[in-house]
Amino acid sequence: MINGENLVPAPIRWGMVGGGRGSQIGYIHRSAALRDGVFTLVAGAFDLDAERGRAFGTGIGVAAERCYADYQAMFAAEAQRPDGLQAVSIATPNGTHFAICKAALEAGLHVVCEKPLCFTTAEAEELRELAEAKRRVVGVTYGYAGHQLIEQAREMIAAGELGEIRIVQMQFAHGFHNEAVEAANPATKWRVDPKMAGPSYVLGDIGTHPLYLSEVMLPQLKIRRLMCSRQSFVKSRAPLEDNAFTLMEYDSGAVGCVWSCAVNAGSMHGQKIRVIGSKASLEWWDERPNQMSFEVQGKPLQVLERGMGYLHPHALADDRIGGGHPEGLFEAWSNLYVRYARAMVASDRGDTAALAALHYPGIDAGVEGVRWVEHCVRSADAGAVWVDYA
Repeated sequence: MINGENLVPAPIRWGMVGGGRGSQIGYIHRSAALRDGVFTLVAGAFDLDAERGRAFGTGIGVAAERCYADYQAMFAAEAQRPDGLQAVSIATPNGTHFAICKAALEAGLHVVCEKPLCFTTAEAEELRELAEAKRRVVGVTYGYAGHQLIEQAREMIAAGELGEIRIVQMQFAHGFHNEAVEAANPATKWRVDPKMAGPSYVLGDIGTHPLYLSEVMLPQLKIRRLMCSRQSFVKSRAPLEDNAFTLMEYDSGAVGCVWSCAVNAGSMHGQKIRVIGSKASLEWWDERPNQMSFEVQGKPLQVLERGMGYLHPHALADDRIGGGHPEGLFEAWSNLYVRYARAMVASDRGDTAALAALHYPGIDAGVEGVRWVEHCVRSADAGAVWVDYA
């Protein structure tokens, strides 16, 4: 259980691109990164409007001279300082991620980037090669992957408690965009603009979240081929989809499906994952994150509670306040930022064994998310046909 002891030798000097005033995701990044003392916020290019960004930055404690007009100026100036940046988080619209991430890596910085990492697999592979050449860590914020019950599911599946894995059912299907809310909401407007959002809306914006949870729980499963159908129920969003169904076949013979949706009217969040094996099934829902259902054929339903001593030690290592109290998004994100920090420290000292022992949504997860969206779009645009996952 985390108890406030130092988790890294010294806090990592950290900055942000984007995430300024009014940015919900920016606040989540800062809350997670600063919670355990593993990062300290020293600089930022928080806003396209330099004055507004400076006012915001100084308001959260960043020195005025380290609140920059843009990321290029920040990376150049910080490189000249003996106490300059070591890492940066990118909390900007999708269309900017590739350029900022590439510039950060070229400046020798570790990176935590919002997903999608970029728009094409070719771009993602370029970033992976650059990260490997620079020996820099790239984290991708699939936030709920840091919840301890995801770790518990991973351990139970690896131990064979579910038997042979047959079906993986995933969804992220909320209802908040069941109408053209983007007309009055700038934070939504860019998400349905192909120039800023890329080749998809809900596939890349939310569908990759449960997909990554499945990769954490089931690292041995590899997609063989997939088929995707996507729709724009709010017609003004075309060619981008606000609903999509993706079917997948895995090399092992298992099958999976992902429902990605922003028009599931009445649904609050709707991110769920159910893994079905030959002996038992488990299910986790992010609106009720402190419980996971475990259903053994022929036995009564079990509900596993976070923070309890019967969980796997790796799951309990992520526990923060003991059983009974609710934990959720902020705790999961904080766990990820701790893992990012440990990976960055290990990378800086060349400790490959420590790096190999850590698992977190990194550059490979970013590449895979982009590759999955690219294949889904290709399938859907060809008339919902099966495409090989190569």
